[in-house]
Amino acid sequence: MEGKADLVEEVARIEGYDRLPLEPLPEVAPPAGGALTVRQGRMRNARRALAARGYSEAVTWSFMRTDWAELFGGGQKELVLANPIASDLACMRPSVLGNLIEAAARNSRKGFADAALFEVGPNFRGDQPGDQWTAVAALLAPRPPRRWDGAKSDPLFQLKADLEFLLAELGAPALQTVQGANAPWWHPGRSARLQLGPKNVVVEFGELHPLILKALDAEGPMLAFELNLDAIPEGKRKGLKTKPPLDLSPLMPLRRDFAFVVDAATPAGDLVRPIAGVDKALIADVRIFDVYQGKGVPDGQKSVALEVTLQPREKTLTDAEIEALSAKIVAVAEKAVGAKLRS
Repeated sequence: MEGKADLVEEVARIEGYDRLPLEPLPEVAPPAGGALTVRQGRMRNARRALAARGYSEAVTWSFMRTDWAELFGGGQKELVLANPIASDLACMRPSVLGNLIEAAARNSRKGFADAALFEVGPNFRGDQPGDQWTAVAALLAPRPPRRWDGAKSDPLFQLKADLEFLLAELGAPALQTVQGANAPWWHPGRSARLQLGPKNVVVEFGELHPLILKALDAEGPMLAFELNLDAIPEGKRKGLKTKPPLDLSPLMPLRRDFAFVVDAATPAGDLVRPIAGVDKALIADVRIFDVYQGKGVPDGQKSVALEVTLQPREKTLTDAEIEALSAKIVAVAEKAVGAKLRS
């Protein structure tokens, strides 16, 4: 016996569990803000985001071979298990990447070389409670089919796009990009890190070092990122905003086309914004549908064609009202960017 609970259990066993009084458990109010913590919600969002980008989730052991753990900065004596379940699972993993590399290599040996895997789980720096951190890791083993036209894409940019999508879904703030400071298992010329400061590294990404892949008997190239979910600061809680009631007009919308001649260097948005503000009650949308330079347009200028959607709400617009609004649109375009209505 080790404590009071053990004594109570022995007394209850001897006296009989049927003699214990029946006491209902007290009701516990649900926590404010939802049942999930911020970390749990981010883990769920990370899984959904990466699955939406075409990655398959892997669920691997939190252990690995000790010599592999040493390759990823681990293998300390306190992380080696006294009674491992297998000889190749003898050490707590310092990184998910080793297990993902092994999974991708195993798939490749079975004929499925093109892999996109991810895992959300714990990593271990030591044996203290603060040494465990939650990682979101993804790995690409790009082996696309051969193309007749020989066109190739750089998988590093695909990986970076997936990482940026994930960071946006997790609500990460703007991060600083640093090259040449990654851990030694990354390719020194094709990797980088994103951080909030030198002591708060959020994610490392890029191509894995060929020597690491060779040590794990994996065929390269392989690209990956490993994100420290605990390093992303929690944002301020936002109040819930109810959506306004749906307000649909019973009247049909009207569409009018305008073609303006502006300087070639003028951004099209500088023309759209002032036109949209001419009458916010009537103008529902302003959309560019054509940009033209060539015959009929003076050198150094371009023609920008806009479709303006008018949505009346109280009554059908008369021809005079439409003409008056059109004249305002032309006047505002000329005042804002010097645009001239193309004849």
